[in-house]
Amino acid sequence: MNKVIAIINVISWSGFWAFGYIAVTSDDLSANQLTVAGLLAFAGFMMGIVAYLRLVRAAEASGYAKKTNQLDASALDRAQSEGGM
Repeated sequence: MNKVIAIINVISWSGFWAFGYIAVTSDDLSANQLTVAGLLAFAGFMMGIVAYLRLVRAAEASGYAKKTNQLDASALDRAQSEGGM
């Protein structure tokens, strides 16, 4: 499943850069074509972000990447109570 997510990630970012470049640099696009290129670039951006975050989560769960230094709920509550908030 991670390979499928990685492929989706690559395709999404490629679409973002390709359609974003078209939307930014093309001089002879109509308003509708510019809107479609912008929407496709935005869709590629959003899918790329989601796929990347899923890959990071899978890498942490498999032990391939080091886990992030996030506090659990009890440690977070204790730190906030000690901070005077």
